[in-house]
Amino acid sequence: MAKLSILWYDKSMKIKNPKAYAFFQQLFKVLGIIALIGSFVLAFWLYKMGIFNDKNVLKDVINQYKFWGPFIFIIIQIFQIVFPVIPGGITTVFGFLIFGPVKGFLLNYFGILIGSYILFILVRIYGKKFILLFLDEKTFYKYEKKLETPGYEKLFIFCMVSPIAPADIMVMITALTNMSVKRFMTIMMIAKPISIIGYSYLFIFGKDIIKFFFK
Repeated sequence: MAKLSILWYDKSMKIKNPKAYAFFQQLFKVLGIIALIGSFVLAFWLYKMGIFNDKNVLKDVINQYKFWGPFIFIIIQIFQIVFPVIPGGITTVFGFLIFGPVKGFLLNYFGILIGSYILFILVRIYGKKFILLFLDEKTFYKYEKKLETPGYEKLFIFCMVSPIAPADIMVMITALTNMSVKRFMTIMMIAKPISIIGYSYLFIFGKDIIKFFFK
């Protein structure tokens, strides 16, 4: 496993329109807060509908959006990765709940792969300026320092496998290195199924697991 090096680094951070850039930074922060609140509201609404414990309600939801539902869901998954203002774990769980385990997994998988590819390419093109639209500088430099560690690629693979790691941040940071697009996508295709299944089943069956150990 070859050592990665920093490929893209713009120390000067030359921005043609600083005011517009600052505006978009604030805009994405506000959107992130709104999306977080909206996600909890949606989760509460689904809970009130009984979708978490009533299979008949779940079937009704699937039947209502049988044709357009999968396309809309994939677009949402792509959007939440490319513009990480929507909590990705929540949309992943919704995919399993709404479409079932097999179809939900496939829709999550393809949506996440496409979104991660686009995010990787955008950072590869625009570099640090794109990342700082979503991260503050303190957080950015915290993760950027990890690029200097000898086993960074192993760390990246671990984060892609882990259901609780900051995957989108790691994708952006990794795009600053000399890792090829082919290798990046290979890692994603192999690692992501584990994190998708792990996160969803941890969320859906977490309550039962806790009861099992503490009954």
